[in-house]
Amino acid sequence: MELNVLNIKGENTGRTVTLNDAVFGVEPNDHAIYLDVKQHMANKRQGTHKSKERSEVSGSTRKLIRQKGSGGARRGDINSPLLVGGGRVFGPRPRDYGFKLNKKVKVLARKSALSYKAKENAIVVLEDFSLTAPKTKDFVAIVKGLNLENRKLLLVLPENNKFVYLSARNLEKAKVVTVSDLNTYKVIDAASLVLTERSVELIENLLNA
Repeated sequence: MELNVLNIKGENTGRTVTLNDAVFGVEPNDHAIYLDVKQHMANKRQGTHKSKERSEVSGSTRKLIRQKGSGGARRGDINSPLLVGGGRVFGPRPRDYGFKLNKKVKVLARKSALSYKAKENAIVVLEDFSLTAPKTKDFVAIVKGLNLENRKLLLVLPENNKFVYLSARNLEKAKVVTVSDLNTYKVIDAASLVLTERSVELIENLLNA
């Protein structure tokens, strides 16, 4: 697949980039995408939930009523889960929600997500650029030049650029990541994927390693 390279004003530079079919043209695997996104969301969970069980509730351990002769069921202390203010039965405990996922599955998921974007013609290739100062106005001008101001976009940079990141930080529909931080969830979540020339090369090298 061949795409024109645009400058930051949205004008055609006359250069083209050929997307590698081994990365941007594979048959998408929906289940691999599901597993990778599920792992990403699971890893974001803190897992710090906790409720007090019977042995952890503060209260007297005195037996409330006698064992027999009351006409009712047997009852223990006031910390019983059956009583208001008692402990909780099988309540949540701190845990790690993460799970293992094979590297080949994660690579397939990322290739599948990128291939979906290529099929939807939702990939824009931008020439390598840099900002000299953190200005949101400059970043908005770039987005308008690409006619993406009303779309949720993900800009992928070859390496960390503080000025570009700070310029896009206040924009609700714009996200900036580096190639090393690119994952399936971020690709799927964006309506348009903006790649720089060098980013395309690094992504292909990374996923075909």
